[in-house]
Amino acid sequence: MNRKQDVPYKIYLDEDEIPTTWYNVRADMLNKPAPLLNPATMQPMTAEELGVVFCKDLVAQELDNTNREIPIPTEIVDFYKMYRPSPLTRAYFLEEALDTPAKIYYKFEGNNTSGSHKLNSAIAQAYYAKKQGLKGVTTETGAGQWGTALSMACAFFHLDCHVYMVKVSYEQKPFRREVMRVYGADVTPSPSDTTEVGRKILAAHPGTTGSLGCAISEAVETAVSHEGYRYVLGSVLNQVLLHQSVIGVETKRACDKYGIEPDVIIGCAGGGSNLGGLIAPFMGEKLRGEKDYRFIAVEPASCPSLTRGQFAYDFCDTGMVCPLAKMYTLGSDFIPSANHAGGLRYHGMSPILSQLYEDGLMEARSVEQTKVFEAAELFARTEGTLPAPESSHAIRAAIDEALAAKERGQEETIVFGLTGTGYFDMTAYESFHDGKMVDYIPTDEDLAESLGKLPKQPE
Repeated sequence: MNRKQDVPYKIYLDEDEIPTTWYNVRADMLNKPAPLLNPATMQPMTAEELGVVFCKDLVAQELDNTNREIPIPTEIVDFYKMYRPSPLTRAYFLEEALDTPAKIYYKFEGNNTSGSHKLNSAIAQAYYAKKQGLKGVTTETGAGQWGTALSMACAFFHLDCHVYMVKVSYEQKPFRREVMRVYGADVTPSPSDTTEVGRKILAAHPGTTGSLGCAISEAVETAVSHEGYRYVLGSVLNQVLLHQSVIGVETKRACDKYGIEPDVIIGCAGGGSNLGGLIAPFMGEKLRGEKDYRFIAVEPASCPSLTRGQFAYDFCDTGMVCPLAKMYTLGSDFIPSANHAGGLRYHGMSPILSQLYEDGLMEARSVEQTKVFEAAELFARTEGTLPAPESSHAIRAAIDEALAAKERGQEETIVFGLTGTGYFDMTAYESFHDGKMVDYIPTDEDLAESLGKLPKQPE
């Protein structure tokens, strides 16, 4: 490595620097995310209504737009100590391969058995379910990271865990499914014939490979029809982005410790949990007028909710049983191509991130998956970690930013989120190496069809 090493390759915080509070970015937002709506009345959901589906403490977090810091219970902090703090790594070898003056850092969240950042929220949601005295929880999972994380958290607190896994991932990633079963989870491919909504989706879309919207519908139906169960979600919701703020708080502490001042912060974007968590404290500084940063959300061209969707109220699920959220959406009826290799298969985007994007505080770009895997392979060969396809969307954008800095002959400090590892994604890597991967991009007509089914917007 010829480049001068002005900071350590890996920057670790001490155990006592693990955050003990989550940062709630909504407290600093001038325009708050719009409230969730009851699909029957089209009025804002009350805490009582949400409590039928979610744990009561999580409902309070979901509705809290005022408190900037939320204490993290000691039991959760103690669990975090098993794999946190996670390292902030300087990508010296990638910089050298790109011959760029840019400085590239990545926050690595794959240093736990779930292989991703999802455990940060899974353990919190399982904790609150146990505190409420519940028997268990239900959920959906796309590529499987969230289901794996939740199964680990439920095993820790001795809770039942029922996971509806998007069918295409269930078939492509059998080992991810088996990890969930190791931790005691019951895993069902979605859509399935085990729920009423699943049967309706199968009748309307015969042979469908599923989507997160389908799986959400089934998980919610199962939760509300079984006493002692609640539904938990791995992304999108305010409460999830709150829990994931531990990523950003740690990142900012590491940057402050070594005098690192990011110019641009990049994250992959499916539902928004990783990106929202990573940028949270930095966005807070921008909102308060203390500093300025560029934020880039990177999404797949096959499921481009921010870059080609509409900012509107829409159902959070394909079965239309969940509340409506105001978000950038492709329509709850949109189902991504089965060829899409990552877990970023959700039709909408976090209401928090959607509002920030609508207000011009954040950029967004979509990338084709063959370009994503080219970036993933370069990263693996230079930095030594095989990245998840989802994470590799952020890697693609970070590389593009570094090359743009090279063209300008200008230093730029880039921070991106490496959300997890890709060791359960080898089918996708095989497809890329064998030349079978196709860059499917929905047509305007495809999107118009699903967007044309958006519910009537409230006054």
